[in-house]
Amino acid sequence: MRWARGYTPIVKADENRLRSKKGRATGSEPSPHGTHTDRTTHPSLFSLEALVPTVSAHVARTLARHIDHVFGVMGNGNAWFLDDLTRSTTARFTAVRHEAGGVVAADAHFRASGRIAAATATYGAGFTNALTALAEAAAARVPLVLLAGDEPTSGPRPWDVDQIALAAAVGARTYTVGRADAAATCVIAIEHSLTYRVPVVLAIPYDVAALEAGPVPDAPEPALPRPMAPAGPFDAAAIRDLARHLADAERPLLLAGRGAWLAGAGEALGELADATGALTTTTALGRGIFPDGHYDLGVAGGFGAEGAMALVREADVAVVLGASLNQFTMRFGELFAPGTRVVQVDIAPAATHRHVGGFIRGDAALVARALVDELHAIGAAPSGWRKSVDVAAARTYETGPADGMAPDGRLDPRAVAHRLAGLLPADRVVVSDGGHFIGWANMFWPVASPDRMMMVGTAYQSIGLGFPSIAGAAAARPDAAVVLTTGDGGGLMALADLETAVRTARGRGIAVVWNDAAYGAELHVYGRQGITEEPMLIPETDFAAIATAIGAEGVVVRSLADLDRVAAWTAEPVTDRRFLLLDCRVSASVVAPYQEEILRVNRTR
Repeated sequence: MRWARGYTPIVKADENRLRSKKGRATGSEPSPHGTHTDRTTHPSLFSLEALVPTVSAHVARTLARHIDHVFGVMGNGNAWFLDDLTRSTTARFTAVRHEAGGVVAADAHFRASGRIAAATATYGAGFTNALTALAEAAAARVPLVLLAGDEPTSGPRPWDVDQIALAAAVGARTYTVGRADAAATCVIAIEHSLTYRVPVVLAIPYDVAALEAGPVPDAPEPALPRPMAPAGPFDAAAIRDLARHLADAERPLLLAGRGAWLAGAGEALGELADATGALTTTTALGRGIFPDGHYDLGVAGGFGAEGAMALVREADVAVVLGASLNQFTMRFGELFAPGTRVVQVDIAPAATHRHVGGFIRGDAALVARALVDELHAIGAAPSGWRKSVDVAAARTYETGPADGMAPDGRLDPRAVAHRLAGLLPADRVVVSDGGHFIGWANMFWPVASPDRMMMVGTAYQSIGLGFPSIAGAAAARPDAAVVLTTGDGGGLMALADLETAVRTARGRGIAVVWNDAAYGAELHVYGRQGITEEPMLIPETDFAAIATAIGAEGVVVRSLADLDRVAAWTAEPVTDRRFLLLDCRVSASVVAPYQEEILRVNRTR
């Protein structure tokens, strides 16, 4: 029999109610010591099913109607919630080892599946542990629910903090449940999260969690906004005008981002590309959205190949759909040539970059479809640009020395990334921590669609969120291989949830650790400026040994030949293999191209 700590007080309080409703309990049941114990003298052994649901039960059962997975750490503030969730619902709970990991896993779950998930933590220290991950989800516009315990309604205790203020400071709204409105509040929180694509906090005050709340009501479904359609004469005129410019363009270009994927615009974008004869490119989070990759230049911005970015600057008309055009995508203002006509399509209220010359507010799929219809209506013929250039050659990257070795005797990370591209499972979902190494996966590892590449940490410029991302991606995509790319600095920060990754992904998981014994970004940016490097260096850590101790297979990679283990691992049945961690001893002297771009910009400012 499984009992959670904290149940005894509520059962004792309900003993008289149970007797009055059902009569004096009779009979006996075996005690843990083999004797029989009268249930009237041990009320903690009453059947829980006989109790009226608590506030926490209302929360758990309502959330479970809309969310199929919860990640987190149990503590005093969420024990009642987790008990009812695991006893009374079909939602799955995955334990992580650090509260930030719960939020990260819920974040990755949404990015990999499009389905909202929840994280849970206790009050106080549990809540503050989750703040960095909550800030990342807010900055990345990822919907999720963080179910957290909170201070009692009677006022804060010595260890309580103002959690509502802390959540607001990182961009998350808090909804606090009460005894009479718990179910409705849950639905409102989910509705807000999905509508505005932001994380929310759902708080349960400590003295409310175990109160009786009566039968769980049938709360209404969340009311979500419809796709934003272009409407009115101004939008219609803007679409006609853009269609004419695309019809007349000699070198049209389409750039799509994650927003276009969330809008389900992939098919419409493919038709628009064919109708215009455009070359295509994407943001890092939009990779794979265009159905036909033959004319795709890869990632725009600092992760892009120089030849591909040169072609982008040749475009005479560029349409940007569902991309925010941040400084990295725009190469700090150098992505497009001054003469390029740039038109942005987005649900934002206005254009998001000063180089945008035209703006259409609307859902990317609907606008793309309207453009295709207009192009057909005016009898536009596709340009011949895409067939006049060698796209494959343009998107080629420098792969480093043939033997893979940098001058300092350690591996060149470009050679490692290039070699891994042909060895990693084809059905991969790639999750990326933050750090200097983020370019390697974006440059060398193709993915089939945007929901198979997630960069958790980059929106908030954080490191240390990698290992728990695996748990969320693995739960969201149970049939795919999950590949993590992380650095040694971020890997050490997230080390507690290496165990979570190994346990949840098992034979479907691979972690690639770029182990250069340094905080690479700091080393390349500040070390070059003469700042002392000692704080930027990390004693070389044996990640392979740590992974092996936790139950994974750890491989130290000192030569390209050591990567052959990946091919053998991929060929094995999933049930026969363990989580694989590649401890890649790479050189800190090789600087990623995007980092060189950042350094160039900083020198000229």
